[in-house]
Amino acid sequence: MKRIFLGSLCMLLFLSSCKNETKDEQKADVAVNSTSTRNPIYIGTYTKKEGHVNGQAEGIYLAYQKPETGSLEMGKTVAKVVNPSFVKTSGDNKYLYAVSELGPNDGPAGLIYSYKINEDHSLEQTGSISTESFAPCYIAEDQSGRFVFVANYVGGVVVVYEKNEDGSLKKLQKITLENPGISNPHSVNISSNNKFVYITDLGNDRIWIFDLDPDSKSLKPNKTPFIQLAEGCGPRHFAFSKTNDHAYTINELNGSISTFKIEQNGKLTHLEEISSLPEDFKGENSAADIHVHPSGDFLYVSNRGHNSIGAFLVNQITGSLENIEFTNTQGSTPRNFAISPDGNFLYVANQDSNDLVSFKIDLETGKLTETGKKLDVLTPVCIEFLNY
Repeated sequence: MKRIFLGSLCMLLFLSSCKNETKDEQKADVAVNSTSTRNPIYIGTYTKKEGHVNGQAEGIYLAYQKPETGSLEMGKTVAKVVNPSFVKTSGDNKYLYAVSELGPNDGPAGLIYSYKINEDHSLEQTGSISTESFAPCYIAEDQSGRFVFVANYVGGVVVVYEKNEDGSLKKLQKITLENPGISNPHSVNISSNNKFVYITDLGNDRIWIFDLDPDSKSLKPNKTPFIQLAEGCGPRHFAFSKTNDHAYTINELNGSISTFKIEQNGKLTHLEEISSLPEDFKGENSAADIHVHPSGDFLYVSNRGHNSIGAFLVNQITGSLENIEFTNTQGSTPRNFAISPDGNFLYVANQDSNDLVSFKIDLETGKLTETGKKLDVLTPVCIEFLNY
């Protein structure tokens, strides 16, 4: 009997120990999951009234995405900046850069701010520097993480900066594009091999092509310095295919998407032009943003006026596009949109209805489905995830 009692006691102690270990492991799992299932998002906004927007925000907002459901929750204002209409996280997630979209009546030039991203995702300013012209609207970082580029919509100016150790910037080069009185640089994009830089110029209807020379820390015109697009199309944003063999522009003024073959020397060869809108649409529209899905299978564009996201199937061999569908953004004036790092959700910044709206992406078809989840944000313009 004594042996049975002792054996039973040992068994109870063993089970109790296992039970406690299980609880401890569960607590650890919960702790891991609670931190890994909240993806930080930085939201660029307009803070004051301009000719095209009644800005009402406070600056840069921090929000969080739950990847399991696609829902968003607001964090807080992490930087009070005038018109931070475009924000960009560095490839190593250490820094965030934000333009201050200032016009001629606001000061001598626009600004770009540098911030250190803290562990709690708050921002600590490390510097600010002139963008050398007005209405800065786009920020890019090269593949090495050494250089940062800014496009100014007014004045035809693109500036190249080098990062300091604290993430702040120092000016290296100012490029003034041809016909600066009408030139409107709207985006800067760097090839995956870090050799070529493509600048969309809405005013000149061109994509300028530069060679990136890391030794001289400068941009030099490519042997084919630009590709001329259709008059009045207004190339705005630019996206590379997953294979980096092709590229696409969304053309703001005529609502078209241009497809290009990227040659080995960086030259762009125009392949096709399709509409970003349904065939039967007759109203006014201004196309805005373009992104390729992480899988490479789908391409999405945003339409202001039609207030839609256009979805297209990508032929990864030829680069050609085929329309899948158009989805209402459930808001007004969709500007920038972002695809979640896992490719499961698409988020739209509806500037004039003051909200971010979430859509589920069907990974087989590319179609979008409303999740019914949105986040109220004053005059949102830009959505930026950390890099994963």
